[in-house]
Amino acid sequence: MASLHETDVSAELLIAHIVQIHASVCKLESLRPSKQVNTLFTHLVKLCIPSSSIDITALPEETQLIRQSLITLCGKAEGLLELEFSTFLSKLPQPLNNLNFFPYYGNYVKLANLEYKILSDNGVVQPKKVAFIGSGPLPLSTLILATHHMKSACFDNFDIDESANAAARQLVASDDEMQRRVKFHTQDVMEVRDELGEYDCIFLAALVGMNKVEKVKILGHVRKYMKKGGTLLVRSVKGARAFLYPVVEEEALLGFEVLTIFHPTNEVINSIILARKPVV
Repeated sequence: MASLHETDVSAELLIAHIVQIHASVCKLESLRPSKQVNTLFTHLVKLCIPSSSIDITALPEETQLIRQSLITLCGKAEGLLELEFSTFLSKLPQPLNNLNFFPYYGNYVKLANLEYKILSDNGVVQPKKVAFIGSGPLPLSTLILATHHMKSACFDNFDIDESANAAARQLVASDDEMQRRVKFHTQDVMEVRDELGEYDCIFLAALVGMNKVEKVKILGHVRKYMKKGGTLLVRSVKGARAFLYPVVEEEALLGFEVLTIFHPTNEVINSIILARKPVV
């Protein structure tokens, strides 16, 4: 693996490795956490993180289909891993003090630090009400932001999966302050309308909208109902990382004022797009 990090892997070789991993993942009986599942997805992530000259838009149709399949598989595996750890943590006396048991907790801390800095640099300081769309069973971003950055903000988390929300509620149940400030709603974002106008800042998770068409539809809906002058933070990816998560192109943010786009080059996988709904 060292050589893959030390050199810019050619697009052809990189895709060949990724296709091979996809074939192996498709043969798995289950995507639930196991040694085999963890090994395959860890290998995939390590392949996709380094800088690459790959042009995702120029991929042949067959490779595009594999990429879309991988994004779906990664999303399912990620959800199952988070559910397992959320359930495990909830059984501990103080679950919120042990979030670092999750193997990728450090990455979430770095991402939250980065997102809060970008928000602060663009004038979004201590928002009172925040929405997180696509929070999942282990809402680490919300919990880290609420604990370390937005210490007085109230967070409404939206997810279409009630079992994910049930696990998340159980996780915060032991902490009175978090239970008061952090709420979970089982709702498709496309069904959330006037409530979106209540938030100073809205986060859109990377796996909300699994393709370009869905992303554009969701972004248009959010823009229609969010408050004028409100900010939207969208997670995207660049380069080979697009085999892990969907890409959000700037043109998908029609009607928004794009304030900044940041592409990390370290182990933080997601790019960050910060946009504002114009006041007029």
